[in-house]
Amino acid sequence: MAITTPRPWLASYAEGVPDDVDAPEGSLYDLIKASVEQYPDNVALEFFERTTTYAELGAEIERVAEGLRLLGVQKGDPVALVLPNCPQHIVAFYAVLRLGAIVVEHNPLYTPRELRHQFEDHGARVVIAWDKVVETIQAFPSDVAVPHVISVDVTRAMPFLMRAMLRLPVAKARESRAALTTKVRGTMPWHELAASAPIDPHIIAPTAGDVALIQYTSGTTGSPKGATLTHANLLVNAAQARAWVPDVPRGTAVVYAVLPMFHAYGLTLCLTFAMSMGARLVLFPKFDPDLVLKVVKRHPATFLPAVPPIYDRLTKAAAAEGVSLDGIQIAISGAMPLSAEVVEPWEAASGGYLVEGYGLSECSPVLMANPVAPNRKAGTVGLPLPSTEARVVDPDDPMADVAPGTEGELVVRGPQVFSGYWKKPEETEAVFVADPDGGAPWFRTGDIVSIDADGFVRIVDRIKELIITGGFNVAPSEVEEALRAHPDVDDAAVVGLPDEHSGEQVVAVVVLRDGATFDEAAIRAFARDGLTAYKVPKRVVQADDLPRSLIGKVLRREVRNNLLNA
Repeated sequence: MAITTPRPWLASYAEGVPDDVDAPEGSLYDLIKASVEQYPDNVALEFFERTTTYAELGAEIERVAEGLRLLGVQKGDPVALVLPNCPQHIVAFYAVLRLGAIVVEHNPLYTPRELRHQFEDHGARVVIAWDKVVETIQAFPSDVAVPHVISVDVTRAMPFLMRAMLRLPVAKARESRAALTTKVRGTMPWHELAASAPIDPHIIAPTAGDVALIQYTSGTTGSPKGATLTHANLLVNAAQARAWVPDVPRGTAVVYAVLPMFHAYGLTLCLTFAMSMGARLVLFPKFDPDLVLKVVKRHPATFLPAVPPIYDRLTKAAAAEGVSLDGIQIAISGAMPLSAEVVEPWEAASGGYLVEGYGLSECSPVLMANPVAPNRKAGTVGLPLPSTEARVVDPDDPMADVAPGTEGELVVRGPQVFSGYWKKPEETEAVFVADPDGGAPWFRTGDIVSIDADGFVRIVDRIKELIITGGFNVAPSEVEEALRAHPDVDDAAVVGLPDEHSGEQVVAVVVLRDGATFDEAAIRAFARDGLTAYKVPKRVVQADDLPRSLIGKVLRREVRNNLLNA
């Protein structure tokens, strides 16, 4: 696609960053295959000090791909992954893609209701799941039942001594094994799948235009839906990330995967970018400052993608334990605003850069980042990446640009932007707007921004009413629906309020049914049964009524203002 719009931000790019990146060829399978061929003896993965080389990783991908093929997985089939960060996650991701099938990522901490909703939508017939959530999947009703469940024991990827330390006393171990046998009856253990013969190399691999991933997101309009991303979308976003940090060395970089890889941010910067660099990817099942600092002592991260609370906690933990962060070269923060109170101590402790970026699941996800250079601007999300176009338009007339420097809705286009939501043509149509000059359509981000004379983008507000807490999107409508199911709740409005630790906290205002007594703890406990932890309101406030528009729609913005001014 030829770029025809002005790009004033190009002059602000760091030295060595190109204006554009080449259109990708091949597939994500070719990406991992290239690293296996170039760096066979390099460490690809590290998990609790146990390492896997690129040659070993490539061989296991080939075996698991064959195992999936024998289960009947074909090109275009959705295959669900419900896994924490672990070596099996990377293998499963690329094995599914090797067949031309479609990866569907899921949060393994989701409640049964949340998982079921997504499975109903994509209809996967094969799932590769953490053994702790297998029972949840097997309990789906018959109309959502998944015929093939592959159970992953994450501890099998740990070092032998660590596995031994985790063993229970003999009697309890027998009870545990019996319970596990009952729990995963009818499933295939991961190690059996991985014992397959290598896949026939003549089996055709996918192409750049094939769908690679369904990434569930609340999008710009509310209820979760699957953003369909092609191999080309994800390949080019990895290439854009590589172009943005030209000083990160190929073949020797160390990347920490503290972000969950089921999330679009962690997926691109760890599963694709890091693997394309031939990097050592250090996997953490969850963020634990002590675990991270143990690795820092051995080999500091060349590249550390995370969210502001992680940097803040690491800085404080390192100071308390006397661990040097020196050598962590580049830290990229996203998903929530990054404050100077986090940046300054981090950069003083590490001697490297901590810069903010911006993206959406629909954009693979990275759209913008601050330059890794002295001209970065705090309080902005930086500059559009190479090959990315951006305009600021009137939200009520999205074909009309606003005056330079004026606030308006951000619309974007580029090779990383998705083509639509899974089986939702109407929702897809709603987030694209025609180009005033007859070119390719623009994606409406739903964010109100301003772009300064140097091309730096500042997020001002969100048209969409999503709440971003700890880097995760929460759709108010989903939480409200869960709260209205409570027998004492007549109506509910959910908003996000500023929080210094998580960016925003989920807060609910409820109207009770006649005769009901307000019990905040009971309402929150009820919500926990149907919502994953980060979606559960931190506070519940009672009100006699909710502000509404003339047509009866709850005015969440007014609800939020009332809470802020209370």
